Amino acid sequence: DNYKQYWSFFRRPKEIETAEKVPDFVDTFYNLVTDIYEWGWGQSFHFSPSIPGKSHRDATRLHEEMAVDLIDVKPGDRILDVGCGVGGPMRAIAAHSRAKVVGITINDYQVNRARMHNKKAGLDSLCEVVRGNFLEMPFQDNSFDGAYSIEATCHAPKLEDVYAEVFRVLKPGSLYVSYEWVTTEKYGADNPEHVEVIQGIERGDALPGLRSYSDIAEAAKKVGFEVVKEKDLAKPPSLPWWTRLKMGRIAYWRNHILVIVLAAIGIAPKGTVDVHDMLFKTADYLTRGGDSGIFSPMHMILLRKPKEAPSKS
Repeated sequence: DNYKQYWSFFRRPKEIETAEKVPDFVDTFYNLVTDIYEWGWGQSFHFSPSIPGKSHRDATRLHEEMAVDLIDVKPGDRILDVGCGVGGPMRAIAAHSRAKVVGITINDYQVNRARMHNKKAGLDSLCEVVRGNFLEMPFQDNSFDGAYSIEATCHAPKLEDVYAEVFRVLKPGSLYVSYEWVTTEKYGADNPEHVEVIQGIERGDALPGLRSYSDIAEAAKKVGFEVVKEKDLAKPPSLPWWTRLKMGRIAYWRNHILVIVLAAIGIAPKGTVDVHDMLFKTADYLTRGGDSGIFSPMHMILLRKPKEAPSKS
């Protein structure tokens, strides 16, 4: 079934033609890779620490459930998924918490995929997906009981811009948790190998620039949040998150050969082989970043919007 979905996506020339004309690289990138990601990775486009005796799928679900447990919401509360992708985390979180989850993503194709998956999972009464930019969200002030983002805000050129929007839409006193992509204290800006790895991650994931772990709390405080807790979930005793990338090399090569064939016979759009090759190289940079400890995709920060706005004197 996954193969047929992948194949049928590239068989719709009108969508491909439209995708090729989209000027925004990030949007085009996700039009091209969303099905490849789903096929090779699943519906949750993020990492999680490995857990002994647990499958990658179970480890991913537990990582997602921890996010919603941290923001302390009740069944029926309305919470926000900032950068929801095709909604893997949204469905796990809705099923676990019974909260109503509203997800936002900039990519039209992902909106349609997420809605289809929500319906198929029987969770469309709890899960809503909106197309929009998380830097200018189409939601009212003080309208959510909680919020989370899982490896999504790394696409924001300025972290405080997305944090300010989350702050605006949250009700006073409510919590927001984010898993951030960061360079760690082990990163050396004067180490050429470190710089190469981090730049490779940035290029391969359409990132405007990775932030240092030390910048996250400052960005949050700047827009008015109180920092409740901050912890790098990738550090020991957590087991490596990047082992999954190493195990996926055979799948990467299998997929790459298929993409080359589809492009050669004119089914896959121009540029797909380059994009897939970039993903393969990026996996190597991510692995090196994890192995060396200079990069983490799960620097967790838990924030609270104050119950009362600070007085302006």
